[in-house]
Amino acid sequence: MAKTNTAAFAQTPKTATAVATGAAANIGTDAPTNVVQLMQAGPDGCIVTRLTAEPRATLTGPTSLILLLAKSADSYATMRLIDSVTMPTQTLSTAAGITKTYFGDFTETTPLRLEAGDRLYFGSQVALAGGIVCRAEYTDF
Repeated sequence: MAKTNTAAFAQTPKTATAVATGAAANIGTDAPTNVVQLMQAGPDGCIVTRLTAEPRATLTGPTSLILLLAKSADSYATMRLIDSVTMPTQTLSTAAGITKTYFGDFTETTPLRLEAGDRLYFGSQVALAGGIVCRAEYTDF
């Protein structure tokens, strides 16, 4: 975006979802495996205001969920860990709602700011055949 004296305001609200089924591996490197692309910032960047996750099957033990950033500036050559949360054990039932797990660092008042074209990837460190759905709410500039 060209520099001007006019303030840039986020203008295009969007949502994105991705499903992770395999166990993320190699997260201590710049090339983790078994992660899925969640979203990509628009041509002028974006702000991410909410990230949540829900299992689509019974989760028999707690699992670590991870969020990774791949920068457009380095041609997406590296994916770096930027956040993680613990999803609790859950038994899916027709008699109870599914508990959301929040990536709590990102809100309307403290958004994650992404540069043009940057990508977020999502993964679970425990495989779940039914998958875990991650949902992002973001707004492109």
